[in-house]
Amino acid sequence: MAKQITAAEFQNEVLNSKDTVLVDFFATWCGPCQAMIPVLDELSNELPAGKKVVKIDIDQAPEIAAKYGVMSIPTFKVFKDGQIVNETLGMQSKEALIEMMNV
Repeated sequence: MAKQITAAEFQNEVLNSKDTVLVDFFATWCGPCQAMIPVLDELSNELPAGKKVVKIDIDQAPEIAAKYGVMSIPTFKVFKDGQIVNETLGMQSKEALIEMMNV
């Protein structure tokens, strides 16, 4: 299952992580975001060591969303060594997300 994190956890879970991290910027009221939940949970369960998926609610962490220029949701950003290495907007297939993480 994809782990939901708070703004306070973002530094440790994403920026300081040694893993390649796919961050799902979402909101509970967003239909496409809700449709992505089963895809992200399945992906999270299948990823090899060194890769993980986290979710952050833009309504609960507006400062993180603003810092990373999230203007529409869902937005997916891949972080490696604290830097964004890939990003995309909108609903994605599991295969597309896997491809994004292969950096």
